[in-house]
Amino acid sequence: MKATINHNPEYPQEIYIIGNGVIAKALAVALTINGRKVTILRGSIDNMPAYTKGIEVEIEDKILHADITISAISNYETLDGIILLTNKSFGNAELADKLKAKAKKAPIVFLQNGLHIENSFIDSGFTQLYRCVLLATSQSVTENRVRFKLVAPSPIGVIKGSDTVLKNIVDTLNTTLFTFRSEADIQTVIWKKVISNCVFNSICPLLETDNGIFHRNDAVLQIAKTVVAECLIVAKEYGIELTMDSVLENILFISKMSDGQKISTYQDILNKRETEIETLNLAIAKAALINGITDVRTTALLGELVKIKSELSRSFGEGAEALRL
Repeated sequence: MKATINHNPEYPQEIYIIGNGVIAKALAVALTINGRKVTILRGSIDNMPAYTKGIEVEIEDKILHADITISAISNYETLDGIILLTNKSFGNAELADKLKAKAKKAPIVFLQNGLHIENSFIDSGFTQLYRCVLLATSQSVTENRVRFKLVAPSPIGVIKGSDTVLKNIVDTLNTTLFTFRSEADIQTVIWKKVISNCVFNSICPLLETDNGIFHRNDAVLQIAKTVVAECLIVAKEYGIELTMDSVLENILFISKMSDGQKISTYQDILNKRETEIETLNLAIAKAALINGITDVRTTALLGELVKIKSELSRSFGEGAEALRL
């Protein structure tokens, strides 16, 4: 169905979504059909004229449509509104440099995977930083259509900022299609998600399979347990107390809820794009090294293999056939 858009006066604040991937598109449609003012900004393209694009989202048996404005950061002198980062986290250093003259006081919300991905913005002096742990999956169907599945409300917490601004962010972003909630202990949630991502984003691409493999195949689940055990040792060094059972429960829940869906890293490899494995398995390995922890060999090896596979996919051949090594 095609939505009739009437901007809701209760939410006058502009929302800028940086990135043009599947999550950005799903979120832009969800917010727009609920009356929010949304613009997608291309973070890596400068001096691009703004244009409007029709985007569709498949949710269960419905197809939702909204016309979304797409522009570039360079088209703005200032960005006065909520800024959502859905771009790949490996671009954050460059992005922080681009935004520090335009949006240093604006609330920045990271909707990205990875460990310590906020550091470039902290180092650049941003004062309003919030971290969202996405509990949703989205997959490209065509250039202008994505398939979206909500797993659970996505928690948002304060990295630097205030609970008052956090409440405004959650109230503004929350819709019945794409739900959000406040989270006081966001660091524990971040680590649980990072560890889960170290499992999904390395094992699934290497096996060329979907997220459901962990609840379908016990041998693969055993490899996941090895990765989790290694990551929990590193998390403890950072004051994060998590248990094997709680992380495995999360992995199996996501596996069942997103059965048949391809994890983002696998989608990136298939589409010959750079992956975020540097801020997942390889970031855990780096954090382990800093803290004198040596036994993260499986986590590190899986990360290195994904990195190599990604590089090969971008260097040789076309499409999925290039991945048959």
